[in-house]
Amino acid sequence: MMPLLETHDLTAFYGDFQALFGIDLTVAAGETVAVIGANGAGKSTFLKSVAGLLPAPAGSISFDGADIAGDPAHRNVARGIVLVPEGRRLFPSLTVEENLQVGGWRRRSGRWTLRRVYELFPILAERRTQPATTLSGGQQQMCAIGRALMADPRLLLCDEISLGLAPIVIRDIYAVLPSIKAEGTAVVVVEQDIVQALAVADRVHCFQEGRMVLSGKPADLTRDAIHAAYFGI
Repeated sequence: MMPLLETHDLTAFYGDFQALFGIDLTVAAGETVAVIGANGAGKSTFLKSVAGLLPAPAGSISFDGADIAGDPAHRNVARGIVLVPEGRRLFPSLTVEENLQVGGWRRRSGRWTLRRVYELFPILAERRTQPATTLSGGQQQMCAIGRALMADPRLLLCDEISLGLAPIVIRDIYAVLPSIKAEGTAVVVVEQDIVQALAVADRVHCFQEGRMVLSGKPADLTRDAIHAAYFGI
């Protein structure tokens, strides 16, 4: 079966600084893949490259069999590649519902509507008329995920969605991922929280200094192997 997403020898640069070195990674339709690693490992850079926020070499990224390397983010959103950015990046001048509606401006025909998002996150329905940035951190993260779902993604890219949140809130947010996956959406989760990443992933990849240093199914990777790859020891 052809992968939904495939990167081949993917590199990325910030000016003269090289942040990714030859990343080969695949994601199948409906699969959840976790990318773990310490700060500066290249995890967020990988998501930005796939989303179209960073330039990528021709032929290094394919989606549903088509070469998309170098295509801009808005075109990739129309294809169904949607990023939940680190830090949530909600619009402070807009309400919760308006932020969600912004996510659907390039929407493809699909299952995710305001009603469906509110069913997934009932607290957003209760607070839909509030400015989005007056929500708690966890509720803001729910709004950011809901905004991404409004674009009806085939591939949802989640960048550090547990960052800065209390454990009970992280648990509630991760509890919705199976429902998203059940709709046939593939998910790539970038995380520093190894336990959360392993709990939801079908496969996991560990980055270290811009290189992939470990890959496998969670059940096949030992704690010692993950620890060594994560910290580069």
